[in-house]
Amino acid sequence: MQALFSSEKMNWETPQMLFKKLDNIFKFEIDVAADENNKKCKKYYGLKEDGLNQTWKTEQGGAVWCNPPYGRDIRKWAEKAYKESKLHNTTIVMLIPSRTDTQYFHDYIYNKAKLFFIRGRLKFINEKKQEEHSAPFPSMIVIYNSKGENLEAINER
Repeated sequence: MQALFSSEKMNWETPQMLFKKLDNIFKFEIDVAADENNKKCKKYYGLKEDGLNQTWKTEQGGAVWCNPPYGRDIRKWAEKAYKESKLHNTTIVMLIPSRTDTQYFHDYIYNKAKLFFIRGRLKFINEKKQEEHSAPFPSMIVIYNSKGENLEAINER
C-alpha cells in the first residue's frame, strides 16, 4: 500500500465537504495550487502556471484557496501566502499539515495568521475521485487577513 503523501504523490484533492464549508464562509475566487483534476475554483494555477510565481490577488473581494503539495516545498507556499496577504491585503486560506514544530510554521504562520485545527484526520481525494485512507497527520486551516470568521462548523461531521 502506498503511503499517503509519500514522495511519489504529493497532490491530493481537498475533501469536497470541507471545501464547501470553507467556501460558504470565504467565497474563494482562485485556487493557487491545483491542477485540472483537483481544482476547487474556476480560476486556478496549475503546474504550468506555477502558483508560486503568480500574483495572489482577488478581483471580486473573495479569498484565495491554497492546498499546496505537502512535500519539502511547503515552506515556499507558506512564505508566499504570508507575503501575498501583506502585499495585497488579500484573505488567503491554506489547508496544510499541522506541523507546529517546523521552522516555516514559526517564520510565516505563528502569530501571523489565524489558525484552526481540524479535529481528527482528513480523508483526501485521489485522482479517481475516491476517498483515501485517513491522512497520517493532523491538518490545520491557516487564514491570513482573517476577519474573525467562526470556523466551528468545520469540525461538525
